[in-house]
Amino acid sequence: MNLLTAQLPGRAPRSGKGLTLGIWRCMLVAFVLVLSLGFTQVAVAQADPDREMSSAAPGITAEQWRQVRSGETGPNFRDSRHESTYNLINASGETWRILRNRWVSPFGLIAIIGMAAVITLFYVIVGRKQLDEPRTGRKLFRWSLFMRSLHWTVATLFITLALTGLNLLYGKFVFRSLFGDAFWGWMISASKVLHNYLGPIFGILLIVLLISLLKDNIPKKQDWVWFKKAGGLTGKHHPDAGFANGGEKAWYWLLATVGLVVVASGFVLDFPNFNQSRDTMQWANIIHAVGALGLTAVALGHIYIGTVGTEGSLEAMTTGYVDETWAKEHHNLWYEEVKDQAITEEELAARKSGDSSGDISASRPS
Repeated sequence: MNLLTAQLPGRAPRSGKGLTLGIWRCMLVAFVLVLSLGFTQVAVAQADPDREMSSAAPGITAEQWRQVRSGETGPNFRDSRHESTYNLINASGETWRILRNRWVSPFGLIAIIGMAAVITLFYVIVGRKQLDEPRTGRKLFRWSLFMRSLHWTVATLFITLALTGLNLLYGKFVFRSLFGDAFWGWMISASKVLHNYLGPIFGILLIVLLISLLKDNIPKKQDWVWFKKAGGLTGKHHPDAGFANGGEKAWYWLLATVGLVVVASGFVLDFPNFNQSRDTMQWANIIHAVGALGLTAVALGHIYIGTVGTEGSLEAMTTGYVDETWAKEHHNLWYEEVKDQAITEEELAARKSGDSSGDISASRPS
């Protein structure tokens, strides 16, 4: 059953366009609410700019660290929460700080900048991957309006979370020195609120997206050949590919594994009211940062290939249709299944003008 045309008994069917508009309206309302929370927190923080300095703790001495490690700390160093056995000054916190500052942060930055540099160098040397044959002007349906809306919503949330996360991790080294404490205070507060509130929404929609795409991303034998030929970068011919090629499947399973680990660790950090220990929160933070930085680096490659890197790829996720030549060259096995369904640009224009949800009613073979 088509997800967009399903309806409850006795209820009029709702068009795909109306459903998509409803999804975008809900997302817009949620975004406005989250943004308002950010401005509220900023206003509270700016009302008392000296609050942080007045509550800052003095430096910890070597003797105090010795007492913490030996268990000799008194009640002044204890967590005040009920039945807490943690020290406010604790060795595990120092271990977390070292891991985060000496390993995760620098190597994460190296991975992202390195990936961006490799992509730029590749584009300068190789350039855009053009179609080998001229376009035929005949179109094949590839993505429904619902799937395109879901994809762009998840992508927008991913980029927002990546930018706010990078700001939380590295922003103070750039923006604080450039714009001063006032702007930096607003920026970091807004980033924190957006990251914390949009994260769970991203997690839920990512699961919906993964479930929707599972059938097309089951690994097959031709995927190994696709990787051996570097997706067509080596050799004279494009490697065989079905609806999803080897690279797309790799990105899917990276999101289905590392992505879900990042989501799960984010939930642990976002909702610290389920009796998580401090050690659990610290490890969740390290896992979340490592996974998110790795995904961000790989996502740069996915974004490049799907936009400026390959001719015709972006059209699939903007219009829902691809040119026959593009399908034949990049997804030849899928093309053989659906080539009889190709329509001309005139037929496509007539279909869209006659039915505002025209591409939603189309379907592709299983």
